[in-house]
Amino acid sequence: MTITRKTFLNMASAAAVALGFGSAAHAQEVTLSLHQFLPAQANVPKLILDVWADDVEAASDGRIKIDRFPSMQLGGRPPELMDQAIDGVADIVWTVVGYTPGRYPSTEVFELPFMVNDARAASSAYWQMFEKHMKDTEFSDVHILGTWVHGPGMIHSNKAVTTPADMEGLKIRGGSRLVNSLLEKTGATPVGMPVPAVPEGLSKGVIDGTTIPWEVTAALKVPELVGNHTEFEGTALYTLTFVLAMNKDRYDSLPDDLRAVIDSKSGLEFSIFAGGTQADSDGPARQLAVDRGNNIVTVSGGDLDAWKTAAQPIYDEWIADMESKGIDGQALIDEAKSLMDAYEG
Repeated sequence: MTITRKTFLNMASAAAVALGFGSAAHAQEVTLSLHQFLPAQANVPKLILDVWADDVEAASDGRIKIDRFPSMQLGGRPPELMDQAIDGVADIVWTVVGYTPGRYPSTEVFELPFMVNDARAASSAYWQMFEKHMKDTEFSDVHILGTWVHGPGMIHSNKAVTTPADMEGLKIRGGSRLVNSLLEKTGATPVGMPVPAVPEGLSKGVIDGTTIPWEVTAALKVPELVGNHTEFEGTALYTLTFVLAMNKDRYDSLPDDLRAVIDSKSGLEFSIFAGGTQADSDGPARQLAVDRGNNIVTVSGGDLDAWKTAAQPIYDEWIADMESKGIDGQALIDEAKSLMDAYEG
């Protein structure tokens, strides 16, 4: 007989009742594992995931304990995190949705170039659209606790980049399918690479640059590895989407009151907090590059128009791709823009 995790949990519960612990079940501790790919001192684990986990533990009066495993300490590679949550290898994971391209296509509406200008507004819209369009479809096999985007995505490179023509021939790490498409349209060569591999890639010359927001550059020491950083005025060049995801059976196995504790610390407000916290962390990280005397380019005016012209075909291609999946891409774009415009946080 093969004992699955669910069978084991059921047997353990039955044994507890048989031993007379049934009435004390509410007092027993539940230990959950939280697995993610960044070092523990990086902004997301330190300022978002630890805050969430600490809040859940406190609200449960110590009945829930969340063990945190940074830097893929439970094994595997970052693109495997979503499946780890689905399969129960980890109880909870934080991951970049774009690490599994094509599996969660509706989330890409927030990854389109020059779509997002405020992480809180976008994270709010993302959660609302997740509940309406994605919860019971694309994410039906996992329990989602939060959905958010980071601050403005930008380019960090070993040569100055101002116009799309400056990208010609550069090998640039892209964080998602749509970012890679944008890189191709500017003449760069996109390189698929999870964030933790970026420092080694830059130091060994495997890549000439990377697309990431300011906030993660400090933990990766990017300003020490490249001397040029390209920002964009107004809407972001791109953003990436994230989820905090929990194994569905593990969530369902919890007592009602502990599920309520987790629910109370998750969802819309948490998503806005997470996206806003990431965006707020851009400033201090940017200052590190300023202090080093690095070259920071802010693209505006005619140069910005050239980038937007290069990016426009991505919209047409994405809408056509979504239509092939039976999804109205233009309607998602319109809804996302409307929800972001309506945000009053």
